[in-house]
Amino acid sequence: MNAIRRLLPALGLAALLAGCASAEDHARSVAAGREAQDRMTVGTVQREIRVGMSGAEVAAVLGSPNIVTTDEQRRETWVYDRIATEQVYSSSQGGAGVLFLGGASGRAGAASTSQRTLTVIIRYDAAGKVRDFSYRSSSF
Repeated sequence: MNAIRRLLPALGLAALLAGCASAEDHARSVAAGREAQDRMTVGTVQREIRVGMSGAEVAAVLGSPNIVTTDEQRRETWVYDRIATEQVYSSSQGGAGVLFLGGASGRAGAASTSQRTLTVIIRYDAAGKVRDFSYRSSSF
């Protein structure tokens, strides 16, 4: 019980400081976390994927594909399909009061939503090496 009592002030301070972060700070934090987890970008594909790579090498760079198919010659095709939606909302609230005359308060805010898509198609030869790859990216 004493340990909990000693920990409460620190938790309260942490909660207070977390509440002071702006919407922009939160958006940066979310974006940083997403970038750390999302290894697949157009730049990564352009820099890292090469004809002749093995499937294991591709998986090490891009992770597991969403879809794996084979053609009539039993050659694999891997499809990576990523869709990201980002929503950012920022608001502020202000107020002013005048003694005996009442008060005024106001709210202001802005919101933004954007989406990005990235589709990567990697075709393998009979030996399991990359023979061809393509990608398409959009943002709206």
